[in-house]
Amino acid sequence: MTLVAAALTHRLVAVTVDGVSMEPAFRDRDQVLVIRGAKPAVGRVVVAESPLGMHGWPQEPLAAKAAPPLLAQRHWMIKRVSALPGDPIPRRCVPALADASGERVPGGMAVLLGDNRAASFDSREFGYFPLERILGVVRLPSR
Repeated sequence: MTLVAAALTHRLVAVTVDGVSMEPAFRDRDQVLVIRGAKPAVGRVVVAESPLGMHGWPQEPLAAKAAPPLLAQRHWMIKRVSALPGDPIPRRCVPALADASGERVPGGMAVLLGDNRAASFDSREFGYFPLERILGVVRLPSR
């Protein structure tokens, strides 16, 4: 799933959802506002850079204050935070982490899940997402 993002400022980004992976909370073409650099929390919805399938990311992470044109060159996804560093690994609901070492989510990583399990590419298949790939936290619908 990708998102169309338009930077309103360096800290605030308007994002249009593209896809159904977060239904029923967010539907295709819904618009949301994202606070760049806001600290994610379990249960909150975030916008993260989408990996290219199982191969990860072809480019280095964007700098925290990357210019708006650079944001538009990346592919983004909207997901809910299920676990953060230090939280227990949610092995039962995340098959890709069934054999992960340790008992806790490692530093610098997050578990991100789509609300619509049947239509979401997320940590269930990919595993951990680096926190540095999270653009920001969804704060408001801009409907």
